[in-house]
Amino acid sequence: MVAVPAFIRNLSFSKMSEPIDGLDRMVTAAVVYSEGRPQNLSFPPSAPLTPEKVPRGVEERDPDDAWEHLTWRSLDFRFDQPHGFAFRFESAFDAQTGVARFVATAHGDLDGDDVLSTFAVRGERLPGDGARVLPGMFVDREVE
Repeated sequence: MVAVPAFIRNLSFSKMSEPIDGLDRMVTAAVVYSEGRPQNLSFPPSAPLTPEKVPRGVEERDPDDAWEHLTWRSLDFRFDQPHGFAFRFESAFDAQTGVARFVATAHGDLDGDDVLSTFAVRGERLPGDGARVLPGMFVDREVE
């Protein structure tokens, strides 16, 4: 009986690695992208949820052009293999404070019940500083 809980724990962990690894790749690329750029252009523009529809309980292969948005190309971010999460990148520049910010998000529906898991990581670039990823990851319903 000990093997069953370990199997379930390992299965849950393997399903969690996609959003965590994907967000790590995305935010690392966003920080690198900001180097040497003007403050108001610190991060690429916002990109829509990709793929457009969150896969429901299965891993799916994306259409060939799914990751061709300027932002995904700028961040060198894509999935070439089937995957179960959809990703979004949102960026903004506050002209009054001079702060550039981004939010990288992953949504999944691991059990196919139309209730989404959400993982999000935030970053910012303050005037005169380099970009940084803010501590912590927002997680809501990680095993949905």
